[in-house]
Amino acid sequence: MSHCVFCAVIAGEAESSVVYDDAHTIAFMDIRPFTPGHLLVVPKTHAASLSELDPDDGGRLFRVGQQVAAALRDSAVEAEGVNFFLADGVAAGQEVFHVHLHVVPRTAGDGFGLRGRPTTPPRADLDYLAASITGRLGGADA
Repeated sequence: MSHCVFCAVIAGEAESSVVYDDAHTIAFMDIRPFTPGHLLVVPKTHAASLSELDPDDGGRLFRVGQQVAAALRDSAVEAEGVNFFLADGVAAGQEVFHVHLHVVPRTAGDGFGLRGRPTTPPRADLDYLAASITGRLGGADA
């Protein structure tokens, strides 16, 4: 593994403004926030992608995300809503290759948003893709 800035934060070798820290997970303020109060939740075990992430670490990532999202609403941020965002891979916009969950506080008119497709695909296309994905799950319980 080449140098990972999040591993450096975890090791205490890089500056961070920590809001949560336990044996498995850390959460700290994003230095390039989408909105005021934007923070990152990061597993302490390095995993560059979701396929490498231990499922227990993934579960903890979202549990901590829920906790800090609730705290954002009661903090000086006064979030009216919260978006979770996780980019997995270059095409998805991942820039730091250590899995991390963005917790983005939202207020009316904050200017942040995700834009989706303006059209709905035919049901046959959705069914085809669903079957393809289901076939790759290998019988795993979802």
